[in-house]
Order: sequence, then C-alpha cells, then structure tokens
Amino acid sequence: MSAILNTIFGWPLKQFYLLTHSYGIAVMLYAVLVNLILLPFMAKSKKSMMRTTRLAPRLKALEKRYNGNQQQYQQAVAKLYKEEKINPMSGCLWMLIPYPILIALYNVIRKPLTAMMMLSEENVTALTDFLGYEAAASGRASAYAQIGLADAIHNSWDKVVAALGDFGGKLINLDYSFLGLNLGEQPTFRLWSVDWSNSAIWLPALGLFMIPVISALMSWLSMVISTKTTPQTDETTQRTNKSMMYVMPLISLWICFSMPAALGVYWIFNSVLGIARDYSLTKLYTKQLNLEDAVRAEHNREEELARQKEETERKKAEGLSEKNPNTSKKKIQANLKQQDDERKAAAERAERAAKRERLGIKENEKPASQVGSRRYARGRAYDPNRFGADHAPKAETSAPAADETGEN
Repeated sequence: MSAILNTIFGWPLKQFYLLTHSYGIAVMLYAVLVNLILLPFMAKSKKSMMRTTRLAPRLKALEKRYNGNQQQYQQAVAKLYKEEKINPMSGCLWMLIPYPILIALYNVIRKPLTAMMMLSEENVTALTDFLGYEAAASGRASAYAQIGLADAIHNSWDKVVAALGDFGGKLINLDYSFLGLNLGEQPTFRLWSVDWSNSAIWLPALGLFMIPVISALMSWLSMVISTKTTPQTDETTQRTNKSMMYVMPLISLWICFSMPAALGVYWIFNSVLGIARDYSLTKLYTKQLNLEDAVRAEHNREEELARQKEETERKKAEGLSEKNPNTSKKKIQANLKQQDDERKAAAERAERAAKRERLGIKENEKPASQVGSRRYARGRAYDPNRFGADHAPKAETSAPAADETGEN
C-alpha cells in the first residue's frame, strides 16, 4: 500500500522537477495540480456554504416558530435543506481533503529516493554504504535520512553514477536549492544560536525562518478572506470561525518549523491559490445565487397572486366577498358623499318636474338650433334641411324667446 501511495503522490513531483530542474517550482506546480483536481469539490463546497448562509433568515424564522420544540425545529430544518438541495456537512468534508494530501506530500518530500525515484530498499542501502552517510541516525535526523542521501548524491553525482550507475535511469540529480535556500533543511526558530558574524550562515537561516512565518500569515489571510466572502449569521459558527482564524495559523507555524522547508513552500503557495479560488468562486456564485433568488421570488409572487385570485373567486361564488380592508377612510367618505349628492340632484329634478305638471306648464321641445343650454345658438331660423327640402322654417324655431317657460 505504501508503494502505491508513493507512486501516486511521488510521480507528479518527479515529473515537475524533471521539467523545471527547480525543486521549489516543482513543489509549486504540485500545489497547482492538487488545487485543479480538488477544484470541482471545493467549488461544490463553496456553493453549498454560500447557499446555507442565505438560508439564515428562514432558519431564524423556523426557530421562532418552533421555539421550545427542538424536534419539530430539526425536522423543519431538514425539510428546508432537502427542498433547497443542500447538504450542510458537505462544506466541512471537502475542506478536510487537503490535509491527507499534505501528509502524503510530506512522506514524498522526506523520502525522495523511494517516493520520487522509486528505488528499492537495497538500492538505498547500497547508496548509503557507498557515500558513508549515517542513515541510522537517531531522532529527527532518521526521519529525513533520505533527504541527506539525496543531497550527498547531488554533491557527488559523477562519482556515484560512475561507481553504481543510475539504477536503470531511476536516480535523479536532485537539487534542493531554491532562492539561495536548501528546501530539504528544517527551519529553526533558535535564531539566537545562529552565527551572525557569517552572512553565508545567518542569511539562509533567516530565510528558512521566514518560511513558517509567511506560511502562518498566509493561512490567517486565507481564513479572513474566506470568512468575509462567506459571512456566517449563526453565532456558534461565527465563534468557531473566529477561533479557527487563530488556531490554524499557529498549527501552520508549528508544522512548518517541524518539517522540511519544502512543505512550508507548498503551504504558502497553496494558501495563495486558495485565496484566488475563494475570490473567483465567490464572485461567480454570488451572481448565480442572486439570479436564483430573483427567479424564486418571481415564482413565489406569481403563486401568491394565483392563490389570492383563486381565493377571491371562491368567496365571490360563495357570496362571502368582503370590502377591501386597505381602502382608505377618506376614499370611502368621498364615495358616500358623491352618492348622496347624486340622490339629492335626482330628487330636485323630480320635484321640479312635479311642480311644472301641477301648474300645467309644458316644456318646449328642444329646437334644432340649440347647443347645450343655449336654445338659439345656431340662429332662430336655423333649419337642418334647408338645403335638402323646400319648405318654411319649423314653427318651433320661430317661437319667440318669451314663450319659454321658466321657473322664476
């Protein structure tokens, strides 16, 4: 099983090194490959987290509705998650995947001969005997014995190949140097023990010291950006995120001081890629989720209007229609006043007609010359048929104005 894992995780690092001839760049490309492989899963996790965050107001409403009944509340939350197709655990699960990969990469870095070069234990023993390297050293040195062997092979490459060959093309002239640092070495925080009189000693030591520090800062910055782009409204989650914001950088600091510097370079570059990924996915999914919310809101509005219309029709059919409670008091009063004025005007007209009838007064017919209330607007002798018939003007048009019956 160990050999299979070494092949899976060691082969890409070997190919990147053969391509670039730089161990530091090979580690960075390894981080790019890992992020590309995990991108679909991390994207799914990010979208799930963002959708869960948007459900916070609805979750609070459910909490108020089922206050005191935890079982019903949990059932309602589960139903809501099912309707929205959200798995609340998916965000946490996918976030844990990089850590097993980090452990596997650590094994590849500390065992370059068996993990990258695929050498057998007999080959490693032969190299150890030839170079005289103390592979049986105790403590931490024993964990990184193959790194020391790889360094010794690099420094005596021609001698090793001439004496032992390249083991069927498997042996690699592995150079750990990157930007003046040996990425196979382990950073130390004991800077007070460094010889500060010799720049060839203290400068690389300071550079290695900065790798864990930068790694911790990048880990902190990555978590800050992730928290800001996916804010949590739940107080428990907020407290957890705040704690992790300080715990994770400290863990990063400890790990990078305890392991070869190459792992710290991987951690730094992985954090940079994580920040870029988080920003891009947040921008992408914010647009998508805004569109989904708009479509959902429009759909809910149409359903509500249809429901209200159906309810109104039902009430009309059953004779249960009610006045709109939203009608203002002023509008109601204005409508009542208008109806009252119309009744009064109708009563006055009826009274005048009855009075004329009692007095025997008959209304003159409306002459053809009348426009509105002006009886002779077109002239007393106006005849609409004067061009089409040869007869005298109508008698009604020649009636004197004094004959009009009025109410004085």
